[in-house]
Amino acid sequence: MTKTLLVYLHGFRSSPNSSKAMLTREAVRALSSAENAYEWYCLQLLASPKESMDMVTAYIDQAHADRIVVIGSSLGGFYTNYLAEKYQCKGVVLNPAVFAARELEPHVGLMTAYDSDEPFDFKSEYIDELRALQVNCITSPERYFLIAAKGDELLDWKEMVAFYAGAKQLVLEGSDHGIADYAKYLPFVIDFIKP
Repeated sequence: MTKTLLVYLHGFRSSPNSSKAMLTREAVRALSSAENAYEWYCLQLLASPKESMDMVTAYIDQAHADRIVVIGSSLGGFYTNYLAEKYQCKGVVLNPAVFAARELEPHVGLMTAYDSDEPFDFKSEYIDELRALQVNCITSPERYFLIAAKGDELLDWKEMVAFYAGAKQLVLEGSDHGIADYAKYLPFVIDFIKP
């Protein structure tokens, strides 16, 4: 039996309860068979990028999976680059923040998550932690699948397309940062993550 560890990383101020995470989880669970087992790993990321990646890498290292696939949305897409390069595995990026330090610098301070009123402090040192995790150039574009929406109101889809040059790409006309019509494109994600 082959074991695939599927790591899903949510975006900034989001959670494992995001609609994309839940839709993906159900689709991945349906993939498991006697020959191919899929383990789903989607945790609540911390405000600290370093602590978040330390937690995820510690989990991956003890999982003893035959394959690793990472899927990330927005800031999770930025983290996906780091992990896909570290583990030389497949990465699916959904409207990724390819230069997260630059994008998040204006957001330093107290804020709340989208699905809770729980405040958290996004500290200035976290910007340095993001810089330390920055992948400037992906090494094997064929390991990546980008879904970018031209209607993304927060990030520049053209920057994403340029960053993942040579990778499998699905550029959506319209849509939005959260990819509200994600269910329509999920089959492409599932096809890509299969061995």
